[in-house]
Amino acid sequence: MKVDESSDSHKPFASSSWTELIEQIKRNDTNGFEELNRIFFRGVRFYLCRQLGHRDLDEQARDTLVAVAQSIQRGELPEADRLAGFVCTMVRRQVAEQIERDRLLAAHAECGPEQSAAQGEKRQTAREVLMSTAAADREILIRFYLREQTAEQICRETGLTETEFQSVKSRAKARLKEFGPR
Repeated sequence: MKVDESSDSHKPFASSSWTELIEQIKRNDTNGFEELNRIFFRGVRFYLCRQLGHRDLDEQARDTLVAVAQSIQRGELPEADRLAGFVCTMVRRQVAEQIERDRLLAAHAECGPEQSAAQGEKRQTAREVLMSTAAADREILIRFYLREQTAEQICRETGLTETEFQSVKSRAKARLKEFGPR
């Protein structure tokens, strides 16, 4: 999904329409997710940049908004008029999680044999998660993460929309988190 950089994309969203937007997202309507992105993408991206620096900003912003949409679908947003605050809370959580991951990675950089074995176990878990995904999703993940093809190329060659592509990636990440503590 491309963020519309035209001045029209920055027009305010009527708060009375929040309820409609939430309902679209709950119905898994791609228009709802695209509208969520149109409204919040730039602000989320800016906050991530300020907190984490210039690394993978677009992907992190999209992942954050996918997490917001998934939370809405699970009914975790109590009132539609609290959407903006809900997005702020979610992005702050994402930043905290990323800082914790960075801290752990820095600690692992100085690891010994035990930590190396643990990392081998994590790679095995990642393989298991990959093999447990549907074949079409697995192909997309392999193309993106292992063959390092761009999202645009994968979408063009597979006929997926960017929203569908981001959903595949987000489901895989969520699945990996499920396996993580085991």
